[in-house]
Amino acid sequence: MDPPPAAKVKKVLHVTYLIATLDVTWMFLQFSITPYLARRLGFDTLWFGYLQTTVGVMQLLGGPVFGRFADIFGARAALSLSCLASVIYFLLLAAADSALLLFLHKLPAVFMHALPGSQMVVTDLSEKNRRADALAKLGLCFGIGMITGSSLGGTLSTRFGEKFAAYVASGGSVINLLLVLKFIPKHTKRHNIKNNNTGSVFNFGEIVRLMKFPGVAQTFTVKIISGLPSGVFQVMFSIIVMNFFQLQAEQNGYLMAYLGVLQMVIQGAVIGRLTTRYSENALLLFSIGLNSLVGLAQALTTNMLQFCFVVIPMMLSLSIFNVITDSMLTKSVPASDSGTMLGLCASVLSLVRTIGPTIGGFLYETFGVASFGYIQFAVSATTFTLLFMSSTRRNTAHYR
Repeated sequence: MDPPPAAKVKKVLHVTYLIATLDVTWMFLQFSITPYLARRLGFDTLWFGYLQTTVGVMQLLGGPVFGRFADIFGARAALSLSCLASVIYFLLLAAADSALLLFLHKLPAVFMHALPGSQMVVTDLSEKNRRADALAKLGLCFGIGMITGSSLGGTLSTRFGEKFAAYVASGGSVINLLLVLKFIPKHTKRHNIKNNNTGSVFNFGEIVRLMKFPGVAQTFTVKIISGLPSGVFQVMFSIIVMNFFQLQAEQNGYLMAYLGVLQMVIQGAVIGRLTTRYSENALLLFSIGLNSLVGLAQALTTNMLQFCFVVIPMMLSLSIFNVITDSMLTKSVPASDSGTMLGLCASVLSLVRTIGPTIGGFLYETFGVASFGYIQFAVSATTFTLLFMSSTRRNTAHYR
């Protein structure tokens, strides 16, 4: 069978970007509800950390399984499952009037992987030489959703209450589900790709098998190790902004809008140009090297004005790093397994969300905010050196 026409592919990609934007919008709307609801139900900082860790554990367990589910049953089924889980998630949030129910409402998060699901569609339908740019556009969607969701959540919660805001998010997830059923093809992989994905979705041997392909284990290890320090800082970001920089809620809203705009510019206008001019290996080295310098600058930052300057190269390095590693990993495995690989990539973020509060809390209380930057500098500088030496050895062997 012939591949789908370019016009149809373009339409599916545009709808996929819309679905991703809406999903991020509803999630950030929820972020503006949950802390206040948790405080009203008597949660202290420790128990709110447990609540966040519950989400991380759910998505850590569900990520690889969701990816394999997509490879076996197709993108439409996977995204439909994610949207349906989101509907239930927000309905339970609206009904949460006790600590137990607030924890229970996090359980559907095991199936909530709309952003990785959107990455799967984009990976399947984009050409390899344009994949990094296409994946970067999802980061643009993330920035739009972050700004829209944060603003909408604050407005709705203030005027109509948390329950109403949660119902709006649930209704928005229903719209996402209808978009998936209407516009996303049952299968988005190329028709000439042989699909070897048979058997159980929970076949972890098939998931682990992907690590044996050339370059996968190294890139995946780099993704975890180099991404962990900055990930821990992101997990602790709200605490740092509130306690260290002494920002009020309104000022925090302005900061989030600034970060959202930065992400939109970087993902929408910068990364695409970089990927057409430089190789992925060069961009990976650049992002890790830049991240080490950002860590050093971050450790020396003492006020919000300085942080607003530091955050520009910070977001550039993180955006390049995440897009390039995802692109490299999906290219290193057969196209029939790209969904499972993206599910594993999504689990890295979930891993950080699971262990990040514990590590971050210890570092913050024991060594202060500067420790995050110094550790990031040391880890990224070491990773950069090892990768650069490995690349140099390969090039030397190639020209002999």
